[in-house]
Amino acid sequence: MGSKNKLKRFRENETFKNVIQPTREEIAEGKFSMKGKWSEYFGNDNPIVLELGCGKGEYTVGLAKWDNSKNYIGVDIKGARFWRGAKSAIEDNIDNVAFLRTQIELIDKLFAENEVSEIWITFPDPQIKYKRTKHRLTNESFLEKYKLILNQDGVVNLKTDSEFMHGYTLGLLHGKGLEVIYANHDVYKNEGSPKEVLGIQTFYEKQYLEKGKPITYIKFRVS
Repeated sequence: MGSKNKLKRFRENETFKNVIQPTREEIAEGKFSMKGKWSEYFGNDNPIVLELGCGKGEYTVGLAKWDNSKNYIGVDIKGARFWRGAKSAIEDNIDNVAFLRTQIELIDKLFAENEVSEIWITFPDPQIKYKRTKHRLTNESFLEKYKLILNQDGVVNLKTDSEFMHGYTLGLLHGKGLEVIYANHDVYKNEGSPKEVLGIQTFYEKQYLEKGKPITYIKFRVS
C-alpha cells in the first residue's frame, strides 16, 4: 500500500464514528475515559467481544453481522488495515462494531476488570524466534491480561494456521491447569467446530487454504 493511500485512510478513520484512537500518553496516564464505560459507548449492556490483532476487520464485522446481541471491538495498531472493516460496518449500518487503534499489550488499561465476555485471536504472528516470545499473544503475560478483563464466564478463541502456535498454546494451557473447552487441529477436515469458526474466513486464511495448510482452533478459559 502506498503512503498516499495510507494517509487517505488515516484521515478517513478520523471521521468514522466507529473508530477510537487514543494516544499512548492518554492510556499510560490513565486518562482513557471509556475504560469501564464501553456500555455507554454502545448504548446498551450487551456482552463485549474483542478481536485482537484484527487486521482488515473481517472477523470483527463478520461476527457482528451474525449476532447483534453482542458488541464487537476490533483491536489493532495498524489503522490503515482496519479502515476496510470500519468503512464496511458504516456502509452496512452495523452499529454493534467499533475499532480501537492501540497496541494489544495495553488492553488492560483500556478495559476494566470483568468488562469483556469473549476474546478472538485470529491468525496472529506466532513469533517463533525466542527473542520475540514476549509478543506472542498467548504467552503467560497476555493470558494474565485477558484474565483481568474477562468476566468469570469469559472465553478466548484462537484460530491459526500455525501448528507451532496451536501446540505452544495447548501446552501452556495444560501446564497451567487451564480449561480447554474445545480444540481441533484441522477445522475443515474434522467435524465439530462452531459455525463462527467455519463460516468466516479472513483474507489471509483464504490464502493459507489455497496452499493446503490446515487451520487450527482452540477455545479456552484463563481462570
